[in-house]
Amino acid sequence: MVNEMEFEKPVVELKKKIAELKEFTQNSEVDLSKEIEKLETRLKKLENDIYENMKPWERVQVARHPNRPTTLDYIRCLFTDFMEMHGDRLYGDDDAIVSGLAKFDGVPVTVIGHQRGKDTKENIRRNFGMPHPEGYRKALRLMKQAEKFNRPIVCFIDTKGAYPGKAAEERGQSEAIARNLVEMAGLTVPVVCIVIGEGGSGGALALGVGNHIHMLENSTYSVISPEGAAALLWKDSTQAKRAAESMKITAPDLKELGIIDEIITEVKGGAHKDIEEQAHLMKDVLKQSLKELIPMSHEELIQHRYEKFKAIGDFSVLNDVVGVKS
Repeated sequence: MVNEMEFEKPVVELKKKIAELKEFTQNSEVDLSKEIEKLETRLKKLENDIYENMKPWERVQVARHPNRPTTLDYIRCLFTDFMEMHGDRLYGDDDAIVSGLAKFDGVPVTVIGHQRGKDTKENIRRNFGMPHPEGYRKALRLMKQAEKFNRPIVCFIDTKGAYPGKAAEERGQSEAIARNLVEMAGLTVPVVCIVIGEGGSGGALALGVGNHIHMLENSTYSVISPEGAAALLWKDSTQAKRAAESMKITAPDLKELGIIDEIITEVKGGAHKDIEEQAHLMKDVLKQSLKELIPMSHEELIQHRYEKFKAIGDFSVLNDVVGVKS
């Protein structure tokens, strides 16, 4: 098994053992069907034990899996008639964000998402899924176009963060992200966001101001990576596993905190195991979101978004500290 993760090695080894016994049975007159059946039963139980009780750091590893489906994979499986649009009409095009027009169950929509590569060559082209300012400005251009033609917007989030290089900063990285946040908050069309891999920092949030925010079961969504948090807190990036346990960046934690709306069940072992099946699981949730949001008026959609983000987090005022009389 290529690219297996440390925690799933017992599953991989047992699968190899079963494969060896099946091959031996085929090439000899010895019947090992009962032994194979017992091992397959044991494998099923082992998979349930491992994949249904994953720890935060293990979910981080799955979210980063090199074969994890990307935005373009889901576009291929979920939408029809996709036509990609390029450029921000200010500077250039950014391959770290893909955007375009498509149909979802016959309904015209605008699709926007971070795009990373599957190999070294594509990762270099896609800048490892870390957009420059022109990527976010391209996304905003498509959002405003969607608003003009009253098309729902679907955003796929999958980035370690916005590109922090000198050139990106010179071209206004922080301004581009901030403008997306402001403009998305006031869009008069439905916005559905789905975290499909890593949702890192402002680079993720620039596509994340939606009416509904969903996450794949083994995705992460956080203000900083576990390695970055460990380097800040303990001056040691190797403490990333410890940081991941504390940061509450996984879908179950974020659902409990009220930051996301729905957890999309993943194929056992991760979305990379079966892209078609994973897309099918996503389709049901996306269909339900659009069914709820499309009938809303422009004003209702903006208010819905406002109330959603206002409700995130716990706030309390200590009267003695601020000098306010009760």
